[in-house]
Amino acid sequence: EVQLVESGGGLVQAGGSLRLSCAASGLTFDDYAIGWFRQAPGKEREGVSCINIGDGRLYYADSAKGRFTISSDNAKNTVYLQMNSLKPEDTDVYYCAADMLPSGYGCYPHTLVAGYWGQGTQVTVSS
Repeated sequence: EVQLVESGGGLVQAGGSLRLSCAASGLTFDDYAIGWFRQAPGKEREGVSCINIGDGRLYYADSAKGRFTISSDNAKNTVYLQMNSLKPEDTDVYYCAADMLPSGYGCYPHTLVAGYWGQGTQVTVSS
């Protein structure tokens, strides 16, 4: 059974940083693309960033470019999202998602929507 467990959310002041973790189990890590989405009540879900574990190719939404960095630790089957220069508008529940995607295909959020999802972790940025 594939499981994704997010951690690292919390309350931070504007300008601060957080690192989210997504620990994956029950899958062959190298065969997957894993990414981060965010959504608040009444808002559209946004694909923030993702990584194809097999080929290392990355995707960032415009809102994340220059501030967020996605990375993976293949030994720990974990994907991280380092978020710097946080803004109040980054306040959301952040979800980790994963789906099988061959190496060479890169990663785009829409390719993960039908895959596995974690429970989410709340990020709150105060002004």
